[in-house]
Amino acid sequence: MSINIGDKAPDFSLVALGANGPEVVKLSEQTGEQNILLLFVPMAFTGVCTEEFCAISEGLSAYTDLNCKVFGISGDNPFAQAAWAEKENISLSLLSDYDHQTTQAYGIAYEQFLPEKNLIMGGVPKRSAFLIDKAGIVQYAQVNDSPGDLPDFEAIKAKLAELS
Repeated sequence: MSINIGDKAPDFSLVALGANGPEVVKLSEQTGEQNILLLFVPMAFTGVCTEEFCAISEGLSAYTDLNCKVFGISGDNPFAQAAWAEKENISLSLLSDYDHQTTQAYGIAYEQFLPEKNLIMGGVPKRSAFLIDKAGIVQYAQVNDSPGDLPDFEAIKAKLAELS
């Protein structure tokens, strides 16, 4: 079961590849001063995931202006994420859920990802969006069963405007 609106967001510690090498990002240390948008995607270097994160990167100021920090999360290792970000000019912070523990905590794992295309890796996150307020409470939650369906970014921005 996935996380619902009104739930306390499960805390996590995930690795990001920063300018000085790997660093740990803990959700509970990010809340308090700004809202947090978590965008889970199945995997790096795939079409829809790249489109989504490139579009978010291009419009990142809209989220910053609404006092929101955006994190992209996938099960890829941080070095693969860094290569993907460099190749595609992705500028949002990418977090590695390599062991899929955060995906499991949020209840959004595929049992088998696209078995009809022989991508049968278990534990891959469904394309999802969770907006977490300054107090750590989920204010928006969307989990898409189809990996091709994007979150409703206009609804997310509207919710952020309400929170401002």
